[in-house]
Amino acid sequence: MATIKLSDKLISEARRYADTFSRSVPKQIEYWSRIGKIAEENPDLPYSFIKDILLAKQEMNDQKTTPYKFSKK
Repeated sequence: MATIKLSDKLISEARRYADTFSRSVPKQIEYWSRIGKIAEENPDLPYSFIKDILLAKQEMNDQKTTPYKFSKK
């Protein structure tokens, strides 16, 4: 863990989003950082796709997935 200085404006915006999505302010900033890093590494992926990937990874970690059954034609 490290202490860093952030602008009051960023913290205020993070607080608004954190309250909306039931996160702490630090967790909201971590979330934005994670999304930003993924977006920079994958500039062709839209935000919605990145979000879906992160949700799918969490569902796998929580063992909330079911195998896909291919239909037989």
